[in-house]
Amino acid sequence: MKDIVIVGGGLAGLSAAWRLRHWDTLVLEADDRVGGRIRSERRGAYWLNWGGHVFAGGGSSTDALLNEVGVMAVDIPGSLQALAMNGRFLRRGHIASYPLRIPMPMRSRVATMRAGVKIVAGVARYTGVVRKRAGESGAMRQQRIYDFANERSFQDFTGELPEDAAALFSTTVSRSAGNMDQVSEGAGLGYFSLVLGIGQGLSRGIVGGPSTLTEVLAVTLGDRVRLGTEVHEVVRKAGSVVVRYHRDGAEHEVEARTVVLATTANVSHRIGVDLPADLRDALAQVKYGPHVSTAFLTDEPSARPWDDIYAIAAPKRSFAIALNQASIVRGTESVRRPGGSFMTFSPAALGAALLDKSDDEVVDTHLRDLHAILGHGFADSVVESKAARWVDASPYCFSGRARLQPTLTAGADRVFLAGDYLGTLYTETAITSGFSAAQEAASVLATERQRRGHELPLGAS
Repeated sequence: MKDIVIVGGGLAGLSAAWRLRHWDTLVLEADDRVGGRIRSERRGAYWLNWGGHVFAGGGSSTDALLNEVGVMAVDIPGSLQALAMNGRFLRRGHIASYPLRIPMPMRSRVATMRAGVKIVAGVARYTGVVRKRAGESGAMRQQRIYDFANERSFQDFTGELPEDAAALFSTTVSRSAGNMDQVSEGAGLGYFSLVLGIGQGLSRGIVGGPSTLTEVLAVTLGDRVRLGTEVHEVVRKAGSVVVRYHRDGAEHEVEARTVVLATTANVSHRIGVDLPADLRDALAQVKYGPHVSTAFLTDEPSARPWDDIYAIAAPKRSFAIALNQASIVRGTESVRRPGGSFMTFSPAALGAALLDKSDDEVVDTHLRDLHAILGHGFADSVVESKAARWVDASPYCFSGRARLQPTLTAGADRVFLAGDYLGTLYTETAITSGFSAAQEAASVLATERQRRGHELPLGAS
């Protein structure tokens, strides 16, 4: 019997496995690679990236994990607030000035400024809500964040907006993978807070690409990680849990004292067949939106105007944002190296519009829009491009989501949940929830080991 079986080899599952590495642990991953929605590939000095790209900084669970495994992350040196819209590319300046500098009809400009004033005031309220308070647990703080302005959508908050105004705000809010009429008011304000860099943000990049972290974790865990293993049932017994799975065309099962379910909420709902009814119901209500992204490797020989920019918001394009993955390289070099790497990211409705397109169609669509924004022969410099897509990519906070949190965090006997759907900070939530599930499992195992030691006859070992 195993001590722990961890279902899911994404960031949450690998984080749990790392903290449980001194126990008899097995990680079961359905895919042929680890990492889940963390996916990058190294190309010399650069890397292609399709998934999670920014991480939390000092004092976070992410920072602790990076330090423990010896993976380096740095503050992203490039600007996070560039904007390309209606033929104008804004590289610098305060974001509040953008509605005055972007060409748009007067009606949209006025509506943008009015909604912007409401958003700035809302972000100020949000900042007070998320501030850490003495003596409170992380779970208490997370519940307070979910509770904030959770009864109506962000679109209800802003009201109906003209096309350009709606496009401008949607580009930020939809990065959560939900549209403005799906994401709650509080969550939308929280996303503006992250983009503006107010409060606890995600603003660090992993040197070598995000998969550096997940691959290092997998290599360290070695043969404890089993790929191509599709779990279809997790059943609790008295004193143990049985995990049944398909692998190599055959049916298998493994018994463990504890299990960590580090899959998406819908998968945990499906395979956790005997979880408490209220927990299964809560898992079924978690909502995800799609992502479609393309990675581009380039070979330009010299400096480009975007070298000191990391993120370019792109309203009214096929992607919401373009991300200069070479930014970290640019920030560490004394002489500009040839080449570079970009990622385009289509979440929510933008992603849904591309899900049924072929990879070539996605690449062509993204490249056409990216070249239109960047110019300077960008398309001619592309030497490699590849698209990736996730139907259930990121969980978004919808109106009423706060009511699910107490049930989701209660867990079940010997089965503990981990995943980014358990909080509001994406990669940081994945790691934090993995750590928390590992602590719960370790506590059960330590107690049982101690009990077994007391029950041994005199002289036994």
